Amino acid sequence: MNHQIRALHTDSTVTVYQAYRPELGVPAARTGRFPDAWKRDRMTWIKPSFLWMMYRCGWATKEGQETVLAVEITREGFDWALRNACLSHYVRGLHPDRATWKRTLHRTPARVQWDPERDLHLNPLPHRSLQLGLSGEASRRYADEWTVSITDVTDRAREIHALVRDGKGVEASRLLPPERPYPAGDDLLAHLRA
Repeated sequence: MNHQIRALHTDSTVTVYQAYRPELGVPAARTGRFPDAWKRDRMTWIKPSFLWMMYRCGWATKEGQETVLAVEITREGFDWALRNACLSHYVRGLHPDRATWKRTLHRTPARVQWDPERDLHLNPLPHRSLQLGLSGEASRRYADEWTVSITDVTDRAREIHALVRDGKGVEASRLLPPERPYPAGDDLLAHLRA
């Protein structure tokens, strides 16, 4: 199965998505920074795919995920997280053995899962999308160093969802962020391909 990072990105930044309860998401978008209430010691999962985020949060309808944020972070930080990540599950042939994988998993500050990408109707597609879990040093750096901007895209998500429900797929597609392949070569992904 094809593993590819598709994202909205520039020469210096990449946009990832997260969904939070409004008490956390709204202040983050207002100030452009994660508030003190955002727990820097917990694992946080970021998703470069807008539609995978919509699948995860049910178009901003799931409890505790009513506010969808587009978080623009530095590519330098994103690449650091990939270099310092481990797959969240053991893969024979990629890892020497289960014990080695487990030690690596506990030692690294980032985790990678590859989940089926989603279409406008949130049905799975035949290629995989990256989910990147950040903990410890990676989580703190994400919140306090890598974040360039935070934008509340909840209204856009709901607008797209309404168009999809009304059978207006072409119009809905026009509102999606222009995600394209992220330039991550083997130096970033060889140790993360299942």
